[in-house]
Order: sequence, then C-alpha cells, then structure tokens
Amino acid sequence: MSEEKTNPLLCDPVSGMCEMPVGEQSNGKTAISTENKPVKIIYYTDPICSSCWGIEPQLRKLKLEYGDYFEIDYRMGGLLPDWSYNSGGISKPSDVAHHWDEASLHYEMPIDGNVWIEDPLDSSYPSCIAMKAAQMQSKEKAVSFMRILREKLYLDKKNIAKWENIAEAAKIADLNIKKLKADYDDAEELFHQDLNLGKSLGVRGFPTLFFADATNSQLMVYGSKPYSWYENTLLALFPEAKKKSIKNENPMDLFEIYPTLAPKEYAVILEKSTSEAKAILERLHQQGLLDKKTIKNGSLYSKK
Repeated sequence: MSEEKTNPLLCDPVSGMCEMPVGEQSNGKTAISTENKPVKIIYYTDPICSSCWGIEPQLRKLKLEYGDYFEIDYRMGGLLPDWSYNSGGISKPSDVAHHWDEASLHYEMPIDGNVWIEDPLDSSYPSCIAMKAAQMQSKEKAVSFMRILREKLYLDKKNIAKWENIAEAAKIADLNIKKLKADYDDAEELFHQDLNLGKSLGVRGFPTLFFADATNSQLMVYGSKPYSWYENTLLALFPEAKKKSIKNENPMDLFEIYPTLAPKEYAVILEKSTSEAKAILERLHQQGLLDKKTIKNGSLYSKK
C-alpha cells in the first residue's frame, strides 16, 4: 500500500507486523534477566494482534522442541488504546473487517473479521489488563486464557473488551473469576509497567520477541517469521540446546498438549503440508475423535 501505515490495526502481512504509530519509543538496550532457564524471551503481544495469532504455530512448535531452555515473559502491548486513530485507510471499526479476512488467508489461521462490524471493540486495553490480572494468579493459566480470548475473538466474533466475554474465557481457563475482577485495578498498574518497558526496549509493533541469555546478550525477532528464525535465534544464544522430538505415534497425541489446533498449527508442528494436516484432522473428526469449529476463513479442531 502506498499510504503510510500508522494505524496499529493495519497489520502488514508482508512484514508480519502490527505497528504502533511512532511515539516516544527509545531504542536503548534494557537489561533482561534470565531466571530459571538459560534463555528468557520477552514477548510483546496483544490479545487482538492478528500477526500474533499468525505466529501461534511457530511458538507452539518452539515450546515443544526447546521448551526446556527458555521461558517466555508475556508482556501486553496495548495495540488499540481507543479509536482516535485515523490513518492507513482505517478510521472506524468496520474498516478492519476486510483487513482481518486478508490476514487470515495470509497466515492460514482462522479469523472472521466481521466482529468489527457486528460487535466491535473500542479498545484492547481491557483484555490486556485482564491478562495481567490472570498472570497474578498463574502464568500457565494466563497463557491458556489469552489463547481462549483469541479464539473467542477470531472465531466466535466475541467482543473481548466486554467483561462477560473476559469472564467466560477465564472460566474455561480455570481462573478464579472473582479474584480476576478484584485484581483488575492492580493489574492496570502492571499493564502500564509493560507499556513503559516496551518504550524503553524500543517496541514499535507486535509480535516482538526479545531473546536474552544470562550475560544479557540480546537478539530480537520482529514480526511474523518462519519457524527457523525463532529456532536459530535461540540456538545463537544457547548453542547447547538439544531439540526434543515431538511425540506423534498417534495423530491425537498433539491434542494432549494443545487442546485446540488449527490445521496450520498441526502442519507446522509436525512438519507436514497444510493440506496433509487438514486431511488428517478431517479424518479424526469423521471418526468422532475431534470436534470442529468452522468459520468462513478456516477451522479449529478440539479434542472431544
């Protein structure tokens, strides 16, 4: 596109980025401390970032093959503060619908952009703050919670800025909903800390992943990239990492780890073509082993 992309919802499939308008970011190097594992990844994301949904296959594979060597610190980016943006051809929610449908086809991940027509979000801040509140309860459950929020948004066209939809996702993720609501004010402060750290790290779009080792050597992967980028970045910082083979004696094995999978995820993780993955998943569905949710731009399979 010839027009300047300064609207954060105009994610560029070519660069794989949802970029923020240029603000007061600095590119100074900020110390990232590793904790329990050789490498720490600070992952700047947002529940409504379509490019972040696009790298779910790569991240899920990285966790399976190299999860012993890194931990991910999920930081919220605040992609959409409000609708004061008016650039890049997007000035109102309905302008995003077609763009998300295009992103879905590019990433081969299921997205129905019509949420921006039927029940548009006025901000991504409520879901970002809810994520910080979830992390106060359990980092593991918070990861599941964000996945469920995204499925509700991209497939079910649910407005995840609304508390009832946040609460429903929290229930599925086995979070304490009362505590989530009680923690919301404190979580808002944690969210602003994420925004401030993002500025000091020079984050200007999502997904952005900072890889750091114990000596604070840092490498960044910016935007949606093929799996090899993430693997090679990890190995550059920790060459001793040994790849784990992914258990796949049974085509259902992967669903023991990830309860929902899109064909693209199944394909990337098991190094198959997307069409081959679709055929396997469809066969499992026909055998009554998997449930299937189909939208206009793809499907999501889940264990019955």
